[in-house]
Amino acid sequence: MGFDLAVATPAFLDLTFTGLEALPALGEERFGSDLLRSPGGGAITAVGAARLGLATALASPLGDDVAGDLVIEVLRGDGIEIVSRKAPRTPTTVVLPIGDDRAMVTVDPGVRSSAADVAALAPRAVSVNLDLLYVVPDGAAAYVTCGDDDARAFAGRPPAKLSAARALFVSEGEALALSGAGDLDAAIEMLADIVPTVVVTLGARGAVASVEGERVEAGTAPFDAVPVVDATGAGDLLVAAYIWADQLGVSPSDRLRWAVIYATLSVATPTAVAGAVSLQRLLEEGARAGLSAPDGAATNVG
Repeated sequence: MGFDLAVATPAFLDLTFTGLEALPALGEERFGSDLLRSPGGGAITAVGAARLGLATALASPLGDDVAGDLVIEVLRGDGIEIVSRKAPRTPTTVVLPIGDDRAMVTVDPGVRSSAADVAALAPRAVSVNLDLLYVVPDGAAAYVTCGDDDARAFAGRPPAKLSAARALFVSEGEALALSGAGDLDAAIEMLADIVPTVVVTLGARGAVASVEGERVEAGTAPFDAVPVVDATGAGDLLVAAYIWADQLGVSPSDRLRWAVIYATLSVATPTAVAGAVSLQRLLEEGARAGLSAPDGAATNVG
């Protein structure tokens, strides 16, 4: 069986403190209202894609431990296939959301997807971070993300293999670091010379993209009044919705709008997985924003 999407981006268990009064300084104690456990990293993209109807697999190894069991339980509940190879332990991130941003601390043993893991899934598309481009099989569309560590590692020198990707997703800061440009427009232009589609997330301002030379933008209206409870993983869900829309043949401008709506809806709820809404909800909110349901969306629910 082939999959619509294999997610090779590292997956984590997220431990999220909610209701924080403030970030503690050294020597201080601050209080939150709760501590939640949920899938993080690439597992967020996998959950979003599955809830939008894509046949999805997670190719990122998890540990044979309590953290891994917690992540696997959620993923299997969404019908996601999970690679059998194990890591020594499941990567774990502590998330401290404050206002519309968050601070994070991660412990990661560094075990990654292999090319064999991904190829065995026969995927149409692969979601992967910048340092794992080598796992994408021939013929599969690569949707590439870039975290803080990737931006530092490849600052001013994007990898040559990026030219084979279908799309690159970066934040504004990552675009500047990766390109070495002095402003966002120059960064987009430089990155668009390498990869056909560059999507730059702008937080509460939405996103801007260059798609085969065409510049498109998507703001958060009419959803900019959504209260920000936890913005963690909004970018991962944006990637999931973009891939969903792209596989349905949606136009560049509309696929970015669908992706921004999906990401924006997620921030009103603690943890990205809890905020990853269903396909029906996305279609309803898209209609409210003036978007027509993509052809095949209503039957593309697995």
